[in-house]
Amino acid sequence: MAIGERIRFIRNLRGMTQKYLGMAIGFTEKTADVRMAQYESGARTPKESMTADLANVLGVCSQALAVPDIDSDIGLMHTLFALEDLRGLKVSELDGELCLRLDKSKGMTYVGMLEMLSAWHEQAAKLEAGEISKEQYDQWRYRYPEFDTTQRWVKVPSQELSDAIVKAAKKKK
Repeated sequence: MAIGERIRFIRNLRGMTQKYLGMAIGFTEKTADVRMAQYESGARTPKESMTADLANVLGVCSQALAVPDIDSDIGLMHTLFALEDLRGLKVSELDGELCLRLDKSKGMTYVGMLEMLSAWHEQAAKLEAGEISKEQYDQWRYRYPEFDTTQRWVKVPSQELSDAIVKAAKKKK
């Protein structure tokens, strides 16, 4: 999730308007909503000091707004938090161990995530059982979804191709 999307998400979570947030960080009433709309749409990117001001008004840390850096522990945590917001990922305890789970109340988001994670689990199980090599497993992961054998991902024809097929079928009648 890009910084603008995070700003919008947290602003909405806090019940703030763009104008209110913009004015709270120092923009004039006349320009506050326009400037915030530019940040949220990605037309502009706030400088580090502006990001700090936004984070302060929104009541979050700057890393919660920034695109997470998964190479750091804090960045990884904020990535997981974003997945909780967007995809319903939850942290739980199962049999005395911490685990990540999906929130079924997320409807189709849950279904999509379940299918993707099930495909991943299938390949991980094959690796663990010795049915595939580490190289094959890595190839599957790094070329996903191209090498997904579950066939859950189907390419949809372009609208032009679809229209041409329909037109050709009508001509045959």
